[in-house]
Amino acid sequence: MTITIGERLPSATLVKVTSDGPDQVDAASYFAGRRVALFAVPGAFTPTCSAQHLPGFVAQAEALKARGVDEVACTAVNDAFVLRAWSKASGADGVTMLADGNGDFARAIGLTMDGSKFGMGTRSRRYTMLVNDGVVEHLFVEQPGEFKVSSAEHLLSVL
Repeated sequence: MTITIGERLPSATLVKVTSDGPDQVDAASYFAGRRVALFAVPGAFTPTCSAQHLPGFVAQAEALKARGVDEVACTAVNDAFVLRAWSKASGADGVTMLADGNGDFARAIGLTMDGSKFGMGTRSRRYTMLVNDGVVEHLFVEQPGEFKVSSAEHLLSVL
């Protein structure tokens, strides 16, 4: 079942990418006490994710913070080392990378997709959510193959 607006994020392990290396965090605890714009991509270095989704949030990070967002974070079913390389290659210093290498978080919130036809296995669906003190305040999930409602610009338009 897919998480909905008003629900609390479940406990699931994510791996935060830091300059000191991977740092395991519990999602329920990590999002507590602050307002986080979280966006998910099917995979680092994939076309839409690299050309539009991540760059949009990098460009709009300050505008989001000006509207009450404490942190901008990205999650993907990739390991922390891949997300770190993607962040560096993309100049995404203002975006926190949260690796979901086993897809546990994506499964826990009911937002997985089958990327087998592309050789990717189970991945996260593309979405953006605004999490306020661990509770989903806004949630925008893309239809397969689309990039419309999960953009940074769309999130800004509702804040």
